[in-house]
Amino acid sequence: MAAVTRRLRYVSVFIFALVGLVAGLLTRAAPAKADDSQANLLAFENATGQLRTLNVAGAVDFDNPFFQDLGTNGRRCVSCHQPADGWTVAAASLQARFAASNGTDPIFTNNDGSNCEGARPSTLSERRSAYSLLLTRGLIRVGLDLPPNPEFAIDSVDDPYRCGAPLTGVSAYRRPLPSTNLRFLTAVMWDGRESSATTTILEDLAHQANDATKGHAQALGDLTQEQAQQIVAFETGLFTAQARDHSAGSLNAQGASGGPVAISLQPFFIGINDPVGLNPTGVDFNSTAFTVFDGWKNLKSHDSYSDARSAVARGQQIFNTKPITISGVAGLNSQTFASGVTVPASFTGTCTICHDSPNAGDHSVKAPLNIGLTDASRRTPDMPLYTLRNLTTQETVQTTDPGRAMSTGKWRDIGKFKGPIMRGLAARAPYFHNGSAATLADAVDFYDTRFGIGFTAQEKADLIAFLRAL
Repeated sequence: MAAVTRRLRYVSVFIFALVGLVAGLLTRAAPAKADDSQANLLAFENATGQLRTLNVAGAVDFDNPFFQDLGTNGRRCVSCHQPADGWTVAAASLQARFAASNGTDPIFTNNDGSNCEGARPSTLSERRSAYSLLLTRGLIRVGLDLPPNPEFAIDSVDDPYRCGAPLTGVSAYRRPLPSTNLRFLTAVMWDGRESSATTTILEDLAHQANDATKGHAQALGDLTQEQAQQIVAFETGLFTAQARDHSAGSLNAQGASGGPVAISLQPFFIGINDPVGLNPTGVDFNSTAFTVFDGWKNLKSHDSYSDARSAVARGQQIFNTKPITISGVAGLNSQTFASGVTVPASFTGTCTICHDSPNAGDHSVKAPLNIGLTDASRRTPDMPLYTLRNLTTQETVQTTDPGRAMSTGKWRDIGKFKGPIMRGLAARAPYFHNGSAATLADAVDFYDTRFGIGFTAQEKADLIAFLRAL
C-alpha cells in the first residue's frame, strides 16, 4: 500500500491496490494514464474522454473511514460514491456490478437499494426486478416521514411496485450526489435536509456522513467524531472535472482551463455572483458564470481538435447568454428575497440565473427550486405518483416526489430541489435528482421544452459538447 500512496500515475494501480481491501466496490473502469505525475491525481476513462480527480490533501489514504466497512451490510461510502463515476454512481457501472456479482454487490441491499423496503428476491430475475430503479436510473430509495405539523396530508399514492407503505411518509427515489467539489456547496442533500441556518457546511457534511453510515450502511451506532471529521476532510479535498475529450483533446490546451487543477483554485464564497442581490460584496450578477473555455472562442489554428474546441466554446456562450423566458419556477418567480429584490412572475434570463456559481454551476446560496421535474405531467410508469392535499385550502397537487416539503412541511416547498454542481458530468449519467434524463441530450431537451427555448439542432449539439467537457 505504501507504494501505491507514493505514486498514482495509473488508474489501474488505484483500482487493483484496492481490490484486496474493498473488493467489488470500485467500478471496473478502463485504466487511464494522466499527463501529470502527481501522486494525488486520479484518472479514469469514460465514454467521451477522461475524468480526473485532484486530492489537494495529498495521496489518497485508503485507510480513511470513507473506504472502511463501518456498518452491517457491507456498504462503505465508496459503494455509492465511485471515483470513476464522478464520485457518485452511474447506471452503466451499476449494471456492470450487478452482472459481476449476480446482484449481490452490497449496493444491492434491500434497506434502500430495492424499489420496496425489505424486498426479498430469490432469483436473479427477481433481483433485477427488485432493484430496477437503481439499475436503470441509479436511484436510492429515501424513506421520508411527514415532519411535525405539516401543511399538507398525503391522500393517496399510485405505486407501481405496490410496496404498501403507510400514507405517513413517502419513498423518494434519488441519485446519490457526488462527494467531490464540495467547496462549492451551499446545502447538503437534494432537498437540503442535512443543512440548517445555524450550522456550517462542514458540520452538515459530518452529520450527513453519520446519517448515511447509520442508514445506508445500517451501522449499529454513530461514527466517532474523529471518523466523521476524517471523512469530511477527505471529501472536501477532492476536486473533479473532465480533463480530456475524445473530440476536443486536452481540456486545458490553448488557453482553456478544464480539468481538476483549475477548479480547485476557483474562488468561491456564499453569495458569489448571486442574481438577486445576495452577494455580500455588493458586486452585480454577471451572466458569464462559465469562463473555462474562453481561450477557445476565436481559435485561429485548424487542426484535428479545432472544430470540436470551437463547438465547446460556442456551447459555453449559449449557456451564459442565450435568452430564456423564466416563469413558473417556485422559489424564484414572484419570490421576495432577503435583499429586498422581488423576482417578476416572468422575466428573461439565462441558464446562469440558476447556475450562478462561477465555473461550478450550482446555486451560490441556498435556493431550492421547483422547475417541474416531479410534475404529474412528467411522471413515467416506473415512478410513484403522490396526491397531496393542503390542509387549509383543500387544494390538491400530484407529484412524484414532494422534495423539500418533506423536510419543512411547507406547501410552497413541494417539488423543490437544489441545483447540483456541474463538473464531471460526462462520467455520471443519468441526470437530475430522479435520473429522468438518461443522457445530456435528454437534459438539454427537458430545458428546451420546459422553458420553450427553441434551441436549434446546432445549439443543442454545442451545449452538449460544453456540458460533457465540464
